[in-house]
Amino acid sequence: MPSSEGRSSTGAPPGSRLRDAWLRRGPLACLLWPLSLLYAALFAVRGWLYRLGWLRSERVPVPVIVVGNVIAGGAGKTPVVMAVVQHLRARGIQVGVVSRGYGRRTDDCREVLADSDPREVGDEPALIHHATKAPVFVARKRIEAARALLARHPATQVVVSDDGLQHLALGRDIEICVFDDRGIGNGWRLPAGPLREAWPRHCDLVLHSGEKPAFAGGYTARRRLADYALASDGQRVPLATLAGKPLTALAAIARPEAFFDMLRARDLTLAETIALPDHHDFDAWQRPTDDRPLICTEKDAVKLWRKAPDALAVPLHFAPSPEFLTALDAKLSSLDGYQAA
Repeated sequence: MPSSEGRSSTGAPPGSRLRDAWLRRGPLACLLWPLSLLYAALFAVRGWLYRLGWLRSERVPVPVIVVGNVIAGGAGKTPVVMAVVQHLRARGIQVGVVSRGYGRRTDDCREVLADSDPREVGDEPALIHHATKAPVFVARKRIEAARALLARHPATQVVVSDDGLQHLALGRDIEICVFDDRGIGNGWRLPAGPLREAWPRHCDLVLHSGEKPAFAGGYTARRRLADYALASDGQRVPLATLAGKPLTALAAIARPEAFFDMLRARDLTLAETIALPDHHDFDAWQRPTDDRPLICTEKDAVKLWRKAPDALAVPLHFAPSPEFLTALDAKLSSLDGYQAA
């Protein structure tokens, strides 16, 4: 049986009822709609305070690219961040990343290092640093993280912010808004719908991270699971060797069912699925007593390997379209004072 913290494939993942309600204007969404008006009003007041100068948006001396979304519940920002960083680094551009580090235990500003505890810096920043080798800083206020990054790595030419589309305190030069297959859901604001802010809104680039874009406009990306799983020692285990074996699949991400579906699409047999809350720390998690191989996402593995070193992590290969990368390069090159390597 699965841990009491999770759900098996016979139950609903955490938060699934609300996410389902956000897809249509049904009874639950209608019940929450008055609250969405209050949320929208508070968001508008905050925007006015920034426009009036009562709240300040601060800039750093290099271009800032913000990768975020307008919907709650995860839309694939982290793979986009990693793809953008890898693309710019391949062009010889020195890139650093800033993040709030959601789910971490600490509250300070710190650099993410190779041996950093993901519980102290956040699972997504740890994964970004591991996958890209770019310098990564986390702080509650991303402007503090950006300043610390530039002080520690003064050769940095571009800063990429993981999330923060609504974090107006950090000035930005390019905004990338990411959508998955849900699009804008039912089109209502939180908590009646998934929107953090009204759509459409101005942004420089729109990227659809899912298989089937929910609306026209923007660029697309290809995403698929790798043909292998990673062991904690870095060894690659071909997925073909796992075919036909009963597996336990675990995901502590915003939409765990999406990961499970991708595994099944690779003809893997999931005898049990365990869906945990996003950014779960695994401290109280107890592994099932069966001897089935345990398979998870890369994001989960950075924490899970400390408790289950035999777990296998399946990487996600994410590739934005060449047209998106060309448009990003053009936006970056057009910035005043920007000089590429």
